[in-house]
Amino acid sequence: MPALKKIALTITSAALLSGFVLSPAAAADKDTSDDKQPKPPSTMSSLGGEQLGKAGTQVNLGPGAPVLPKKLSGRSWIVADAESGDVLAAHNSHWRLPPASTLKMLFADTVLPALQPTTLAHKVTENELSGVGEGSSLVGIKEDHTYTVHDLWLGVFLRSGNDAVHVLSEMYGGVQKTVDAMQAHAEELQALDTVVVSPDGYDAPRQVSSAYDLTLIARSGLQKKDFREYAATASADFPGEKKKGKKRESFEISNTNRLITGDIGVDPYQGIAGVKNGYTTHAGNTFTGVAERNGKVLLVTVMNPSAEESHAVYKEAAHLLDWGFAASGKVTPVGQLVPPRSLDTGTGIGGKGATPAAGAVQGPGGKAEATHASASNGSSGVGTALAIIGGLLVVLAAAVFLVNRRWPMAGRTHRTETETDATETDATAAETKDAEDTGKAGKSAEDNGEAGKDAEDAGKDVEGDPEGAGATASAAPTDKS
Repeated sequence: MPALKKIALTITSAALLSGFVLSPAAAADKDTSDDKQPKPPSTMSSLGGEQLGKAGTQVNLGPGAPVLPKKLSGRSWIVADAESGDVLAAHNSHWRLPPASTLKMLFADTVLPALQPTTLAHKVTENELSGVGEGSSLVGIKEDHTYTVHDLWLGVFLRSGNDAVHVLSEMYGGVQKTVDAMQAHAEELQALDTVVVSPDGYDAPRQVSSAYDLTLIARSGLQKKDFREYAATASADFPGEKKKGKKRESFEISNTNRLITGDIGVDPYQGIAGVKNGYTTHAGNTFTGVAERNGKVLLVTVMNPSAEESHAVYKEAAHLLDWGFAASGKVTPVGQLVPPRSLDTGTGIGGKGATPAAGAVQGPGGKAEATHASASNGSSGVGTALAIIGGLLVVLAAAVFLVNRRWPMAGRTHRTETETDATETDATAAETKDAEDTGKAGKSAEDNGEAGKDAEDAGKDVEGDPEGAGATASAAPTDKS
């Protein structure tokens, strides 16, 4: 063989060999699962502690502490001690993201105290339902029908009904007044990543919150007995359509929080006591939960997991709660849940970014047993046998914002059915723009039911529970809360 041909063959062989050697590495690089995932902003608020302003996972493991669960796919998450406010671990917790129906926690925390007593009856008008977004999750409220405030709150907490939110907003003084009050309350709570545009969490331009803020909001709401009871209720009887000459019947509604009610592939979580789940096409799945185990109360928030598996938001929240209970006392906190401004002594947990988000209005044992409540029955709460008896009492000593350790779980009860007749930093602009670019307002459904992916699996593109019980709007963008 001529020398020139040998050289050519040698060069060709070497080139082919190098291709075989290098291609696996190149393929591995291309296989990186995070390549297509949005990245957190380079600058985030550090309210609550400097580590909380850093991108990525933040945890300070001590001797004997378990490692964090593997394959957590949420864009943002946090697990914190509800009593002390210690943040045990966090991941991009100040990343401003669309909240979906978890924003209903802020709605309830703001409006619930004003609409009392809950036995107050209200006749619904067509105008009160006219602003409900296309594809919204609905509990099934009918115009010219009467509901009590109690009924409406059951519709908000269990079915994440945007129809119930809009009726309650009108009773409060109108949607805009409600939005303004929610924004002002968020600022009081120092939930400064939050911008409120819609009271129900339905996707809207610039509407954002964060895992940190949602956890602050849940912690505040859980100070209220009515809030706790509604959030812990698994099922209830809801007033149906009234037909002439017949007694008004009711139908059962179930909580779309799968850590309370369970579903295929996800069991009710041991010690769960609320709080709220959400979904829109824009936000993906979001969830904030609270659970108690052996006297320890933890809060967890997970936003927009990318895992393809069904019920990923619940499974990741459950894994984080399990880790938190096992790691308690074995980790150094990465930050703190700050107290409301009115209780803040200024001593300290802070960091950069303690200013409202751009666009914000400047304002002044064993598995927990599910509970069932009847709509509109008497004057006492939801009828869940004091769902979380005596829980979450505020202890204000030396201006420290704490939650009482005692948080007994509810027993299963069913009340007699009766007929019902009677919203920081320079990064803000970029972050909120990202939120706008990801999807169009009103085109996503805000249901805190379970899932973007789960909703698709169920063939539903509505804001309500993808799994399905209860009334939902037909053929519309997804807003499942």
